[in-house]
Amino acid sequence: MVALAHGSSQLLHCPPPPGRLRPPRRRAVVRCGIAEPSGEPAPMGQKTKYKDGFFEKAFMTLFARKMEKFAASPARARGGGDGGVERPKGWLEYDYESFVDVSKRVMQGRSRAQQQEVVREVLMSMLPPGAPAQFRKLFPPTKWAAEFNAALTVPFFHWLVGPSEVVEVEVNEVKQKSGVHIKKCRYLENSGCVGLCVNMCKIPTQDFFTNEFGLPLTMIPNFEDMSCEMVYGQSPPPFEEDPVSKQPCFADICSMSNPSASICPKLQA
Repeated sequence: MVALAHGSSQLLHCPPPPGRLRPPRRRAVVRCGIAEPSGEPAPMGQKTKYKDGFFEKAFMTLFARKMEKFAASPARARGGGDGGVERPKGWLEYDYESFVDVSKRVMQGRSRAQQQEVVREVLMSMLPPGAPAQFRKLFPPTKWAAEFNAALTVPFFHWLVGPSEVVEVEVNEVKQKSGVHIKKCRYLENSGCVGLCVNMCKIPTQDFFTNEFGLPLTMIPNFEDMSCEMVYGQSPPPFEEDPVSKQPCFADICSMSNPSASICPKLQA
């Protein structure tokens, strides 16, 4: 599995015995870095505030630097030609916005299939040799493997998609806790782009788990509230049969949108 880890912390909370105080009992708490007073993602139409730490920025930098090799230069992306040499960002100089910016520059001038291939190459470059084959041995497509990977997704991917939780789903008429509910996807919220969501996240992630790791995965984004469901163990539909293939742009928030198009142009082949 592409393990983009973020540490969880342990807090102590124990019921005190009569007449005495004791330290609280240990329980695992995953810190999601949300800076909202409520601790929850902001409502639709508002951008959630995050407070990223060292590890979150390290993952952003790692991914962004890998993707930068395939991205158009910032000057070219602005329509100004190559515009000379720009100083590359150093380690920990990337933040989430610059990570999303690299994603947009990867999209520039590439077809849907080419964008997905870039993501595949980036993911493969982050794995040791033979990792997919080892994953298939360790996690054959069973209920246990699906539930185990769902549980890992919550702490390991929160830096990318925001807070999430394991939920019960039905796969092949069997109820199992192999679903992950992403409350409000950080990637979609920050990019505001349907094409980026589908071409640079949903489809390549589904394909990577299903085809490289042998563990089916279906991702179901909700463009009404920017939430998303990940269902491990469920095979994804062909793109042409997936409802996302007919999704229009976020005309009010996407800088690359075409409000007159009935379907996001980035979803075209």
